[in-house]
Amino acid sequence: MFLLISIPLGLVLGLLLGGRLDRLGQVRFAWAPLALAGLLVQVALFTPLGGQVAGGWEPAIYVASTAAVFLALARNLRLTGLPIAAVGALSNLAAIVANGGAMPTDSGALSAAGLSGPGTDTNSVVLANPALQPLTDIVAIPAGVPFANVFSVGDVLIGLGVAIAIAAAMRAKTATTRGAPAAGSPPRT
Repeated sequence: MFLLISIPLGLVLGLLLGGRLDRLGQVRFAWAPLALAGLLVQVALFTPLGGQVAGGWEPAIYVASTAAVFLALARNLRLTGLPIAAVGALSNLAAIVANGGAMPTDSGALSAAGLSGPGTDTNSVVLANPALQPLTDIVAIPAGVPFANVFSVGDVLIGLGVAIAIAAAMRAKTATTRGAPAAGSPPRT
């Protein structure tokens, strides 16, 4: 959810800071298909059909897809903002692994967000004593506020890192290419 908010936030921030949209096309994000696949698997996994197809493999698939996103972010640490997003992805991965392949949520946070419970077809579960509880979905956007939901510190870091990465890329004067000299630089010898 924070990812969906962070993209327009990054675009607006980039424009306000004098950035240009066309510079986003110059960004070289290594392993982009891996990150996209991880995100798409998670979107599909937490639907009625996805849960049925995954069956008992749902926790393992969730861990693998979260790890895929983390690995793609870690591969791109050179991009401004992505180290923050990678720390967020790693904290989510740690909480999910420590809790058997699900992201625990707090019943009080669910209530504050106006949600009756984690329900079905979701990555969240309510546990009495979750492992790594500070890294789980313990914060809420209150009911009545657009996008009311529960989220983790990792989600906030991912969203913040993505927004910063977008804004920074929009302001960049040259393409960021691993191993390539910046525009106007003498060739390496």
